[in-house]
Amino acid sequence: MKKITTKIAIFMVLAGLLPGCTKFLDQTPNGVLSSDQVKEPERLLTATYAALGNDHYDVPFSLWPYGTVRSDDAYKGGSGPQDIQTFHFLEVSNNITTNFAELDKLWFQLYVAISRANTTIKTIQEMDNFDGKEEKLGEARFLRGHFYFMLKILFKYVPYIDENVAVDSYETVSNRALSNDALWQKIVDDFQYAVDHLPAVQTEVGRANRVAAAAYLAKTYLYKGYRQDNAERNVVTGIDAGDLEKVVQNTDVVLSSNHTLETDFAFNFLPGKYENGTEALFSVQFSKDDGTKFGRVNFSDVLSVPMGVGCCDFNKPSQSLVNAFRTTGKGLPLDNYNALNSFNTSEKYDPRLFHTVAIPGLPYKYSSKRTYEESWNRNPAEYSVYASLKENVDPDCDCFVPMVPFYANTKNRIVLRFADVLLMRAEALIELHRSAEALPLINQVRTRAKNSTALTGYANDKTLIETYKNGDNIVWNEENARKALRWERRLELAMENGRFFDLVRWGIADQAMNAYYDAEKSRRSYYSSAHFTADRNEYLPIPEAQIRLSKYLYKQNPGY
Repeated sequence: MKKITTKIAIFMVLAGLLPGCTKFLDQTPNGVLSSDQVKEPERLLTATYAALGNDHYDVPFSLWPYGTVRSDDAYKGGSGPQDIQTFHFLEVSNNITTNFAELDKLWFQLYVAISRANTTIKTIQEMDNFDGKEEKLGEARFLRGHFYFMLKILFKYVPYIDENVAVDSYETVSNRALSNDALWQKIVDDFQYAVDHLPAVQTEVGRANRVAAAAYLAKTYLYKGYRQDNAERNVVTGIDAGDLEKVVQNTDVVLSSNHTLETDFAFNFLPGKYENGTEALFSVQFSKDDGTKFGRVNFSDVLSVPMGVGCCDFNKPSQSLVNAFRTTGKGLPLDNYNALNSFNTSEKYDPRLFHTVAIPGLPYKYSSKRTYEESWNRNPAEYSVYASLKENVDPDCDCFVPMVPFYANTKNRIVLRFADVLLMRAEALIELHRSAEALPLINQVRTRAKNSTALTGYANDKTLIETYKNGDNIVWNEENARKALRWERRLELAMENGRFFDLVRWGIADQAMNAYYDAEKSRRSYYSSAHFTADRNEYLPIPEAQIRLSKYLYKQNPGY
């Protein structure tokens, strides 16, 4: 049974609300902290870490409806388009309105998490100096940066509230008080503080350290570098070389650490002894048997379990994604990859397909006892016959938690991993016109993929992958390097909920998504009216409820 050292507190009361006036009220209820306890940095940090898992299946912090279903990698799934209809509208980039409850709840929950971080930061700042004070602040600022990063890629323009803003001044902070670049800089500042003050290694599992902070700082600079400074448009106006140099500098910290790629791609997505491994830079920790009814389970992804082992068959890999893993006779990605309408056993595929997508007739999560079948699909006519593997577990694992009608698990969710850092660095080098330096980084990722066949012997006759060899199987110029990098990110990080945000960062979301819709219309009838509108669909609308609460101080995003 997995134990996490830093215990997760699900509920915290940060102030005494009912001063005692009877003996009954004088009793201290379980789970409530005294005013003295509230001032303890460790308890405050625990509450802030706890916010990483304070989500729900329709408010998932894994962001699968926003980063995967909204991209060309997955179909929404479920019983049909009306099943959590908001996510259907996001999938087809149509009928998106400002009053979707799911968006309002997501906004609210992320700001609750930020409020916890701000309370922690302010309280620690006001305390007398103590051993480890700056380190505790570094952890809190890392977590605040994480939650603001999520808000930023979802909504673009958000009100920035830190520990120095008084509660009664919240309503005076506009979501347009800071420019796009200035908002990114605020997130940069938090991660930079964390880099400067966190230790390289933490003694307790699950805590942010300097290496994780450097990785997140590099990621933030990478996003910041693609400038979208026109307030009413989302077009990429240029790429800032200074920001890209910061990506290179901060990925240096990660590459010089003890972290590296797992020997097998699969190990990143298995429970138990594989969790918090050498590739995982920062993970959300989950657990069971912790005194609560079900434990601290991964509520974000309970809907993606296929019907053959549970419920509810959402977040289903698209045919486009399956086709994207096809390779040429030389083991490289295909240019005209998306012609097939089903998995074809006579084709050759990148091995990562069989770690990412459950395919009928093949073992489910490498189990010799359980074959994934077409009958496991809830609505194959609408959503085809594939299921997502990375976030799921073998039902025989003691980490599988039935909570009928849902089925959860306690496997960690990796937020940042080493392969992503290699590809971030490669991307920055390519855009800095140093594409030759990016080649070995991309090839590291592909070599590991080539060697990740120990658990997929049942499919190894269908796999073929090779590294890029300049002058042999590719001309490694800047254009081809950029194309290879972007394709590698899709394959390596598929179904990890970042694909859509990559497309927006690169400024090609409208091209990629409309090409995807055109191809999918003949496969999935509900795509018939799908269309991605540039300068609108790159970001979610600011929830109307939040605009009203701001007394209309907040300004709506373009197009809504």
